[in-house]
Amino acid sequence: MNFNSALYQAIAHRIHHSPKQRITFAEYMDMVLYHPEYGYYSSNAVNIGFKGGDFFTSANLDTDFGELLAEQFLQMWEILGRPHPFILLEMGAGQGFLALHILNYIQQHHPNFFSVLQYGILEKSPGLKQEQQQRLHEFPVYWHDWEEIAPNSIIGCIFSNELVDAFPVHQFILEAGELREIYVTLQTPVNASVSSTPSFTEVTGEPSTPQLAAYFDLIGIDLQRGGYEDGYRSEINLAALDWLSIVADRLQRGYVLTIDYGYPANRYYNPRRSQGTLQCYYQHRHHNNPYINIGQQDITAHVDFTALEQWGKSCGLEKVGFTQQGLFLMALGLGNRIADLSYQKIDLSQLLKRRETLHQLIDPTGLGGFGVLIQSKGLSPQECTQPLKGLIVPQ
Repeated sequence: MNFNSALYQAIAHRIHHSPKQRITFAEYMDMVLYHPEYGYYSSNAVNIGFKGGDFFTSANLDTDFGELLAEQFLQMWEILGRPHPFILLEMGAGQGFLALHILNYIQQHHPNFFSVLQYGILEKSPGLKQEQQQRLHEFPVYWHDWEEIAPNSIIGCIFSNELVDAFPVHQFILEAGELREIYVTLQTPVNASVSSTPSFTEVTGEPSTPQLAAYFDLIGIDLQRGGYEDGYRSEINLAALDWLSIVADRLQRGYVLTIDYGYPANRYYNPRRSQGTLQCYYQHRHHNNPYINIGQQDITAHVDFTALEQWGKSCGLEKVGFTQQGLFLMALGLGNRIADLSYQKIDLSQLLKRRETLHQLIDPTGLGGFGVLIQSKGLSPQECTQPLKGLIVPQ
């Protein structure tokens, strides 16, 4: 079995020294992904891409995704009155491809915008940060921690692509009609030391925080009604709310753009989705067992966009719009790029490959079905009336 033994020992130690010798699943997921030495995103285990990777993102396909986003950022700058500087803050920039595509495109096609642009990156993974710095060394990019950014200081757009799905989530289950939290504890094999094999198991208990019950008030879901049966299990992403609070605090005027896979709350917590959305990714294969390949695999859960919308309101963020990635990119000009393929003088194999790439970005069963949520803060009434290109339904 593939796992990081040092990480396993660190988690086992945490469990052993915790009250009732258990930790929440959110604590477990946080250690597995973000332990400063051995976590999946902190070590060199994270592998993004097509060949041998665990997963890929829209930015891995080609430059189109970043270039079309750049067109949306350009319009945001114009709506805000062309502020100088205009800050683009990318959270969780992966290998830096998206930043590279955005910056290249703006530099080549919109030099006036490029001259006032300040591009910043927030990145927790030391390995990915190093890769980003190597890939983006020709551009004036800044790397920040949240603590280094003053409150109410950003005029521009704070954005992310496939970030929120990797935040640690609490897991819960309904037992006798009551909300119970799922905890992780140790299951030591008979006649074996704790270090011999990674053996974690789950137990249920009272919720670790009243925020779990309050979450369902926020999103308007009543688990006591609506056909939820005992054994119904899902996730709650409290970390996403904490993150959005920080984002709203740092933004003075502009937009928050969140792209990720997920659903509105009524779909996320549909009684028929009785086992939640938690998925693990290892070498382009997905499964639902987070207790194997410890430190060697990604663990994600879908995003509840209703929670981001509702919590955003309490933080001063107004919903501008919510759509699917496919529609968003088509409105920004992806349809024109597909149509232009007929006029390009390239051989058939290149044409087919290029067409497949563009169609992957809008495939409603894949990347095209991702959610795109745009929120704003500090806009004037006149600025609020100007529709964003990406939210205009393509004709």
